[in-house]
Amino acid sequence: MKKIRYIPLYAWLLFSIVLFGYAFLASFSTTRDIFTNKLLSTGFHFSNYTNLFKTTDMGRYFTNSVIYTVVSCLGIIVVAAPAAYILGRVEFRGKRIVNMMFLSALSIPGLLISIPLFALFVQLKLTGSIFTLIFIYIFTNVPFSVFLLVGFFSSIPKELEESAAMDGCGPIKAFIRIIMPMASPGIITLSIFNFLGIWNEYFYALIFANSPERKPLSLALQSIVQGFTNTGDYAGIFAASMIVFLPTFILYILVSKKIVAGITVGAVKG
Repeated sequence: MKKIRYIPLYAWLLFSIVLFGYAFLASFSTTRDIFTNKLLSTGFHFSNYTNLFKTTDMGRYFTNSVIYTVVSCLGIIVVAAPAAYILGRVEFRGKRIVNMMFLSALSIPGLLISIPLFALFVQLKLTGSIFTLIFIYIFTNVPFSVFLLVGFFSSIPKELEESAAMDGCGPIKAFIRIIMPMASPGIITLSIFNFLGIWNEYFYALIFANSPERKPLSLALQSIVQGFTNTGDYAGIFAASMIVFLPTFILYILVSKKIVAGITVGAVKG
C-alpha cells in the first residue's frame, strides 16, 4: 500500500525526465532530426549553441540576468534580514500591526501595483535604468523574505546576545557576527528561492526592461523563439531554452538538500 501512494510521484518524475531529456537532446540535434524523430542521428551539433551566441545577443541577456538576480538577492537580504531580526527578537509597540502589514503585502498581486510603479518611475525618470528592475525585485520580495526569516531569528537564544554585550559587543556587531551566522540555513534557503524566482521572472521585466540593452534571459527568450521560428531553426530554439533553464536546474540539484533542511528547520523553529 505504501508503494502505491508513490505511483503518481514516480509517474510525474518519469514524465519530467522524458521531457527534459528530449529537450536536451534536441538542443544538440538538427532541425531535420527533430522533425523526423531521430534525435542525434547525425551526431552532436554544438554549433546550435555557438550560432545562438553569434546570431543573437545571448551573452548580453545572460549577463543582464546574472546582474539582476545576484544584486537583487543580496539587496533582499540587506533589507529583509534586519527587519526580520527586529520583528523576531525585539518587543515594541505596534509590532503586531507591522507583522500584519508584511503578511498582507504577500496577498497583493503584482498586476495591481505594476501601473503605480510604472507611473512612479516615470516621474523619477528612472525608466530604462538597470537599477529600476533591481529595485522592484528587492522590494516585491521583501515581505515573503521577512516572513521566512522571522522564524529563524526568533528561535536563536537571547543569551548569545547578552554574552556578547557583556564582552563589549554592540547590537549591530552582535547581529552581524553572531545572529546572521546562526541564521545561515534560513538565509541560504531564502536566497535560493529568490534566485529561482527572479531568474525566471517575466512580468516586471516586460514592463521595465523591454529595451534590447536591458532584457534578461526570460524576456529575451520570447523574441529569440519568434525569430528562430520564422527561420525554421527549431534546434536553436531548444538550445536557447536550455541556456535559460540549466542555471536554475543545476543550482537546484546542487543545493536541494539545503532547501529541504532550511525549510524543515524554519518550520520547527517557527
